[in-house]
Amino acid sequence: MGVVTADLVRLDAVTHLRGTTAVLSDVSFSLPPARLAVLAGRSGSGKSTLLHLVAGIMAPSRGEVTVDGKPATAVDDWATVSLLPQRPALAPELTVAENAHLPARLRGHEPDPGLLARLGLDALAARPAHDTSLGEQQRTALARTLTLSPAVALLDEPTAHQDDEHVALVLAALTGAVAGGTLVVVATHDQRIIDLADELLPLHSGRLDRAGQDLLG
Repeated sequence: MGVVTADLVRLDAVTHLRGTTAVLSDVSFSLPPARLAVLAGRSGSGKSTLLHLVAGIMAPSRGEVTVDGKPATAVDDWATVSLLPQRPALAPELTVAENAHLPARLRGHEPDPGLLARLGLDALAARPAHDTSLGEQQRTALARTLTLSPAVALLDEPTAHQDDEHVALVLAALTGAVAGGTLVVVATHDQRIIDLADELLPLHSGRLDRAGQDLLG
């Protein structure tokens, strides 16, 4: 990771419309590096949309989203912002290791040799992705998201398909990434992740719930 600004991710008065419906309404916050920030809320509260805006997949209808001082839509480097979507979106013909290491290989970097083991995937490294379970595919996609130690990792429901044993591995991977300097932003309603949050950003019907945000002090 290169030098980053104090406010690594910043949203200023962000509203996003789907048709005439406001999915997000006047959302503002800023996040520094090396934190675990949790977007908490029910399905339909705007969590995934907010992640997609920070990922630069789309621009907000109103307001501004910046990553390291640049418009999020102008950032296209996986080492700066990486995204774990709800659907793993793996290349089915590639192996688990090939999928997980793809961003590193494309840049001529050596991938973290211990990442697959930390996510319980080392025994599956040579198996084609299409021959793995949904939970294994999700952890493979998480490894792909973290393989470059990005400045910002955006994770959409990373424990949704995990049993308790593998949830523990996912949580350890998240806290390890934060310890390495990554800003990890997670959209979830999993209390186990919420309990680890450095920054809690509760969303209710597309609005940031300031009362809930104050619960962490």
